[in-house]
Amino acid sequence: MGNTLRLVFVFIFASLIVKSESAKILGLFATFGRSHLIIDEAVMQPLIDRGHDVTIVTTLPLHSPIKGCRHIQLNVPPPPKNLRSGANMESGKFTNMWQNYKKFMEFSLQYGNRTLNDPAMRQLMSEEVFDLVILDVYFNTFQIGLAAHFKCPFVFIIMQRPIKLFGDLVGNPLELTYVPNVIMGNIQPMSFLNRVKNVLATFVGEYASAWYLNYRMEEFYNYNFPSGRFPSYKEMIRNISLILTCSHFSEGTVRPNVPAVIEIAGIQAKSKPYPLPKDIKEFLDSAKDGAVYFSLGSNIRSVDMNLEKIKILYKVLSELKQRVIWKWEEGAPPGRASNILFKQWFPQDDILAHPNVKLFITHGGHGSVVESKYHGVPMVGIPLFSDQFSNVNDVVKAGYGLSLRIEEITVEKFRSTVEEVLYNPTYRIKLQEFSRIYRDRPMSPKDTAAYWIEYVIRHRGAKHMQSPAVHMNFIQLYGLDVFAFLFVILYVVFKVLFFVFRKVVHLLFGRKYKNQKQDSNKQKKNQ
Repeated sequence: MGNTLRLVFVFIFASLIVKSESAKILGLFATFGRSHLIIDEAVMQPLIDRGHDVTIVTTLPLHSPIKGCRHIQLNVPPPPKNLRSGANMESGKFTNMWQNYKKFMEFSLQYGNRTLNDPAMRQLMSEEVFDLVILDVYFNTFQIGLAAHFKCPFVFIIMQRPIKLFGDLVGNPLELTYVPNVIMGNIQPMSFLNRVKNVLATFVGEYASAWYLNYRMEEFYNYNFPSGRFPSYKEMIRNISLILTCSHFSEGTVRPNVPAVIEIAGIQAKSKPYPLPKDIKEFLDSAKDGAVYFSLGSNIRSVDMNLEKIKILYKVLSELKQRVIWKWEEGAPPGRASNILFKQWFPQDDILAHPNVKLFITHGGHGSVVESKYHGVPMVGIPLFSDQFSNVNDVVKAGYGLSLRIEEITVEKFRSTVEEVLYNPTYRIKLQEFSRIYRDRPMSPKDTAAYWIEYVIRHRGAKHMQSPAVHMNFIQLYGLDVFAFLFVILYVVFKVLFFVFRKVVHLLFGRKYKNQKQDSNKQKKNQ
């Protein structure tokens, strides 16, 4: 009985400690991409498990109910179905990419603005207090005003490695001569010509887009968080405590990061996958020749592709001896082949973890590529927009799969590409070797994210982690003022030394030369 009482008191005491150290955390994930939300949920889960008081606000339903937290789903209209459908265009063209960029940006700005002005969100802002705000960032950085509203630190989650746009927020160095621009698709080490392209792409492309984007962000920030009542937008973006980036050095881009940038790539991938639904499990378990998983991600629908391309894909996949799982979102599928299972949604990470899955046909979204790498499944990439081209390019150059542009797809090309990756073991061997490296970390991505988020909470924003570069302008950051000063000093020193040198030469040799000249003139007169 005495031991039992002691255990009860220990349990109560431990519970009080956890309660006293727990924080109120708001996660606002105003994303219309289900793939983003998968990452966001993975970041929040360990915080819930550690006893924090977590509120998750989304515009989409959660993939499954999360116990131990409060979830608020806002009533924000979904995006038009063809918003991200680059599949019906010729992929990779600059004009199409730029048009898509502008379209996504403008819609995302309006979407984020509707999020802040949703009645449920306004009520939360008027009635609650939080110790930390976590934001999924995609053309919505103006929502950092929530941290100003709650007077608390804030953390960003970004879905790729820290490009200039996000790196500038925490003073991350560019290192253009050896860190490839994410859109260019270069890999390290870069040739001279690629380094030239890298510099031009960053300064011409990213500076122009970043300037315009920041201009628009400031407009939306001022609308929702007017001056006088809140700090300015520029002041807020200089005070980001932490950026969680879905990248990792083992993926092939080695670069320096400031302390405020923490790599959490693979956070959504499970070392122990969840049990598959019965129909999918039976379909894969009985695939004696293996299986192929085909998905264009959470934002592009298969039906949005050109009908001719759909027929080509179906013809080739239906003739494989392998079983095929095809994510088909709506409408009648292109056929009823016995080896193909069509469904609107699949637990992708759990499917890729199945030992019978031999190939992943993917659009090349960052999350999809990460999960495929984690589980060692080779890929055939069909990139459609944005960073998908560089993601797939990295896969091809690393030897983890092959790529086909949507406009290049024919029956012969698609069949030969699929069969090459299916039957050539080189791709799988290379990727499984990488998978072992990718998983080898001192802490899991979830524990890493949770530790640094709690670090920010414990140290009230952790200002000591902030890089001084955040508060420097372009001239100061790249030392142009220092180089100009040193140039002036060197110029003055050179002029002084040259003047002294002339005087010395004149003193030493001027009189002698003058005497020699006089003697020469006398000799000429005597002659």
